[in-house]
Amino acid sequence: MDELSLKHIENEKKQIFFIFVLVTATIFLSIIALSLGPTIDIVTTAKIVLGLQESTDTQSSIIWKVRFPPILMAIIGGAALATAGALMQGCLGNPLVSPLTLGVASGAALGAALAIVLGFTIVNIPELGIVANAFLFSLIVVYIIIQLGNFRSISAESYILVGIAITFIAGAIVSTMSYFATDAQLSELTHWSFGSLSRPEMVNVLWIGVVVVCLLPTALKWSWDLNALTLGGDDFAISTGVNPAVIRRNILVLSALMTSVVIAFTGLIGFVGLAAPHMARQLVGNDFRKLIPGSAVFGAFLMLFADTLGRTLFAPIVIPVGIMLSVIGGPFFMYLLLKGRGVNS
Repeated sequence: MDELSLKHIENEKKQIFFIFVLVTATIFLSIIALSLGPTIDIVTTAKIVLGLQESTDTQSSIIWKVRFPPILMAIIGGAALATAGALMQGCLGNPLVSPLTLGVASGAALGAALAIVLGFTIVNIPELGIVANAFLFSLIVVYIIIQLGNFRSISAESYILVGIAITFIAGAIVSTMSYFATDAQLSELTHWSFGSLSRPEMVNVLWIGVVVVCLLPTALKWSWDLNALTLGGDDFAISTGVNPAVIRRNILVLSALMTSVVIAFTGLIGFVGLAAPHMARQLVGNDFRKLIPGSAVFGAFLMLFADTLGRTLFAPIVIPVGIMLSVIGGPFFMYLLLKGRGVNS
């Protein structure tokens, strides 16, 4: 075996090791997050979670009913948004693209605003009115994306421009409704826009997890196509048998669905979809066979870390995870860009 092949195998082992370390760190952080509070210490929590100690009814209720749902939501949501970000950056060839770029989040915000301010909901269940509206209007944006992909001459830049247009239009409508909203309505709309992991109940978290787990294998199936697009552009992809227009449309729809199913329940959480793929790229490289799972694990860790920090930094006041993600990820992402590693590596 030549030296180049040996170096490739060695790099591949390092990349897999980095992913394993991230998975281990996420599990360890989950146990720490479960133990944060005045009732149960970390050793007791770890023994209960690992099945080494029987829990009392109170301990079981605190761990599995109060603390576990937002932790699981952080892992699932972070993995979904980071995966969507990696897919979009790959298929559009733009390192600054995120799941919010296509206007999916703006559509969700418009649906939420209609429910909060105007009382317009597609379901009559109070707890699910905002969620249903947010998801419906996210799907409307997905439908626009599908119709856009039917044009043969559509380019990668066109998707981004349409997303920007949708963002401005939806933002203008939301701003208008906010101007006429009452103080209570404006407070609720603002709180929704911050992004929070405490809203979804356990049954909803499990359903979101099922959807995300079902979509992830499809994302991995398109790894070779994404590698072809990123290595040599559309012409090279065509020479390898990849249809850039079709694969780009399919990936954008998949990314939008993964994004909408999460933010419909959590509110606007967007930064992890931009930062996590860049951070993962520093560890596992540009091969999407490893970048997709690496981004998912990094996104889960980043979201969980931000949520845990937000819950403990000024306890009992809880800082929304969307704010904490910007506070934590923003400076680090700026560092990557200034060092010239965040875009071109």
